[in-house]
Amino acid sequence: MTSTTSLDGFRIEIDADNERGDIVLDRPPFNTISMPQRDQLRAAFETLDADERVRVIVLRATGEHFSSGGYIKGFIEATPEHVSKLAWNIAAPARCAKPVIAANRGYAFGVGFEISLACDFRLASHTTFYALPEQKLGQIPGSGGSARLQKIVGITRTKDIVMRSRRISAQQAYDWGIATEIVPDTELEAATAALVAELRGFSPLAQRTAKKLLNDTEDASLSIAIELEGHCYSRLRSSEDFREGVSAFHEKRPPAFKGL
Repeated sequence: MTSTTSLDGFRIEIDADNERGDIVLDRPPFNTISMPQRDQLRAAFETLDADERVRVIVLRATGEHFSSGGYIKGFIEATPEHVSKLAWNIAAPARCAKPVIAANRGYAFGVGFEISLACDFRLASHTTFYALPEQKLGQIPGSGGSARLQKIVGITRTKDIVMRSRRISAQQAYDWGIATEIVPDTELEAATAALVAELRGFSPLAQRTAKKLLNDTEDASLSIAIELEGHCYSRLRSSEDFREGVSAFHEKRPPAFKGL
């Protein structure tokens, strides 16, 4: 495993044996996210997305809390041009071709919640609370939080969360479709490792295709989404991974996918 520590409030770890790349928020006790850190996080996701050793990317944190949100004073000090990049930086997990898992525990507030929403899977321990508390500062979410949340839970629940700065428990988040799974706090790391192992068992090409298709058709009409799904399905039919998958099925053996 290799690591990079010369980063602002986080580190990168690569476990090549398990084809896993971790971005670890590491500014205890609450892992606040600074303005410069947002640029670095974007670059970190892009770097892991291009790393051939990595199949799955994990966003996690040290300590009891995932992140209590952004460094508040940084918003006042930042230029309007810098602030305008916030949503682009925090959307980096969604732009990754590879699957991205957010492992949440404790507070996942503000930008901590927003970057988790940009991930593909959110594993929440029972200690997790999600919130977009910007109304308490006379602001609104600025990194895509209200927009992404509305796509998941609808306008009524989003207004309830955003306009009242409500904290949502892990159970409520799971019931509303925000969290993918909830697990005991002591089992979060094991659940994350299990999901990484599960995702590694699928075709990288099929996973990249599925993620891009789902992201691209989120706002599309049903007819357009079905049409694009058909085109993607057709392209995958000529892939080596599809031929390997069919062969493995008939030969009753695990497939050996190569992402081709």
